[in-house]
Amino acid sequence: MLILGIESSCDETGVALVEVLGDAPPVLLADELHSQIKMHQPFGGVVPELASRDHIRRVLPLLQATLDKACRTLSDVDVVAFTQGPGLAGALLVGAGAACALGAALEVPVLGVHHLEGHLLSPFLSADPPQFPFIALLVSGGHTQLMQVDAVGSYKILGETIDDAAGEAFDKSAKLLGLDYPGGPLLAKLAEHGDPAAYKLPRPLLHSKNLDFSFAGLKTAVLTQVKKVKEANAIEVNAVDSRLRGNDQEIEGRLTETQIVNLAASTQAAIVECLVKKSLTALASSGLRRLVVAGGVGANQHLRESLNAECAKRGIRVHYPELRLCTDNGAMIALAAALRIQAGVAVPAKDYSFAVKPRWDLS
Repeated sequence: MLILGIESSCDETGVALVEVLGDAPPVLLADELHSQIKMHQPFGGVVPELASRDHIRRVLPLLQATLDKACRTLSDVDVVAFTQGPGLAGALLVGAGAACALGAALEVPVLGVHHLEGHLLSPFLSADPPQFPFIALLVSGGHTQLMQVDAVGSYKILGETIDDAAGEAFDKSAKLLGLDYPGGPLLAKLAEHGDPAAYKLPRPLLHSKNLDFSFAGLKTAVLTQVKKVKEANAIEVNAVDSRLRGNDQEIEGRLTETQIVNLAASTQAAIVECLVKKSLTALASSGLRRLVVAGGVGANQHLRESLNAECAKRGIRVHYPELRLCTDNGAMIALAAALRIQAGVAVPAKDYSFAVKPRWDLS
């Protein structure tokens, strides 16, 4: 069975082909991905209308490129899977419309897939796939959740963010430091050269009795710290300027390179400590010895190193997607469809009417 997967929930257009042979693990044959980062950079964030229009332009060329890479044709496709939600409504409609049109033209069934389930199951495409059951840390720009995964389609939410997601905390803090969009990866890169203990930032809900997260307060703390440092810099610069030139005009304070990298490192340390501590607590309370980390923030090297070190002390296995599959992509959608079909929890249908779900609870 050959499954075509289409992802268009936000600002990446992804297409992939996954093959299923009996009960054997699904195999990724080929995939293509287009990121809209450069298009959205001038606006400092994703513009939904622009995102939708770009998906329209990209999906069919990416489909053809994927087929060519896999040495397959459309007539070989047995099922068309697509991201049904959650995500931007207009962007989702592009992928859903393309998938259902293809299904109708090819007379093959279609299957809507939950975007977060795609992320959750993406480590099954890695060289070290996990085994059920496990604890999953799903951490991205829009979601931060801990859940117990007993099987495909069997998910229990243990805790989630009550405000900003971890990815939002990275991006918003990066913006406060004057970094370009998308700021999260840039902040992480700068943090490699900074002192994580340079600034004392809060770890919200770190010692709470539940597994929920909160990062809005951390963002506010970063803002407060940035203002303090800038004000201190302004006082120093203006004092020197006044003595040397007698200039009464005040100069606005700016962050130095050292202050920026130290703030980046301190911010990343706070976010990662919360994610690691809550993950370890979830593992301890469940008695499970396996952790899966998925989503865009799962590519963060400091998070991976911290989890690997702490889990190694406790004899816990940690699994991640391949780095290139941490962001949104078509491979995870085709894979999720394949695993759901194999597990008997989903049956693709020749029903080509479609609806998208911008908000859709995974549990």
